[in-house]
Amino acid sequence: MVPETSDLPPAVAPVEVAVIGAGYVGLTSAVCFAHLGLRVVCADVDEKKVRALAAGRPTHHEPEIEDLLRAGIDRGNLRFVVGAEAAVGDADVVFLCLPTPMADDGRPDLSYLTDVATAIGPCLRPETVVVDKSTVPVGTATLVADCLDRSDVTVVANPEFLREGQAVHDFLNPDRVVIGGDDHGAVDRVAALYAPLGCPVVRTDAVSAEITKYAANAFLVTKLSFANSVAAVCEALGGDAHDVLLGVGYDHRVGHAHLRPGPGWGGSCFPKDVHALLHLAHDAGEPFHLLQAVLDANESQFDRVAARIVALASRGGQDPVVAAWGLTFKADTDDLRESPAIAVLRRVSAAGVRVQVYDPVTDAERLATFDPDLGVSVASDAYAACAGADLLVVLTEWGEFARLDLERVAGMLRTPQVFDTRGVLDRSELERHRLLPPPLERS
Repeated sequence: MVPETSDLPPAVAPVEVAVIGAGYVGLTSAVCFAHLGLRVVCADVDEKKVRALAAGRPTHHEPEIEDLLRAGIDRGNLRFVVGAEAAVGDADVVFLCLPTPMADDGRPDLSYLTDVATAIGPCLRPETVVVDKSTVPVGTATLVADCLDRSDVTVVANPEFLREGQAVHDFLNPDRVVIGGDDHGAVDRVAALYAPLGCPVVRTDAVSAEITKYAANAFLVTKLSFANSVAAVCEALGGDAHDVLLGVGYDHRVGHAHLRPGPGWGGSCFPKDVHALLHLAHDAGEPFHLLQAVLDANESQFDRVAARIVALASRGGQDPVVAAWGLTFKADTDDLRESPAIAVLRRVSAAGVRVQVYDPVTDAERLATFDPDLGVSVASDAYAACAGADLLVVLTEWGEFARLDLERVAGMLRTPQVFDTRGVLDRSELERHRLLPPPLERS
């Protein structure tokens, strides 16, 4: 739920904020800072994207972002421009929200960040604070400062902790804000922007702030892989993993968040952040054996889930067909990057099993653009995906799947069985319609 602007204390004003990059983090930051009453200009190099955003049309799927985008434009405190240099001339604070993709060696590619920092250096006003909001390795704040080449400009680190699909909520209702830098005045200026949110603020040095983001994601994926390992044991022994993890999560020292089994973890952040932290640890002479094991466990989970799908589908005889619900890496986003669903379906398709898939926000054209070699067909709706299939597998936790008619699903499947890797569907309804798959055979 987005807080009403009238319910929030006023932000420190007048402040002009520039946000460089209009992706998941940049656009969310821009619309939310505008919602808090700041003057915001958001820049991107993609002219088509800038035109769409200036017209109030979001360029990616994210709940609540369209309303805030249009509200900011209508109030006149949110605008969009092409190019970073055009955004920063009047800015008091500049947020760098740029991609840091994983390079071939597993380390983050910082070229987008360094190129922009070099370009905007001459354009900044004295006393501007430049904020690294991208997820970056240790030392990046110093690197950005070197690229800016301005002794009268300060760089601080302010990592984001936004979940795709809940980014607006997370920005406006943060568990904490982490800000790192040696200049306490600059840190305080950035902290003041978040003051209306009333959340804890961790003030620290830039190195600690940079590590905090990686450490947080590393702990979350450790919980996810632990949950998947528990689920594998439960499946082998006839237990209910969801009940087991529910019982574990009630321990306040553990908690329920990120303690749900699934086909594996992925997305645009977790895999690259894990690899980045592994490299940081290795370069520091402190190999992170636990995190390497978590990464290996995730790859094994993709293999295990795919093998289970193939085995179940093959119960129907020759030429098995699998219906799959979900392609995005999680619900309420259109992001396909590093999606566990796609990782699993690649393996299933490679095993010679025909796959019919449905996803609420991914059509055949978009999937073909993203991964032309996946080898699956895209159905027009969830029921159509089930027609003649020997197994339905749920791979993404879209809420709409829980509301579908399982009796109709049972009637459309050639072999009526459902493998719900996300625990989205009502187990009692699956039992009532005799859709639960047989127990795993133990060798």
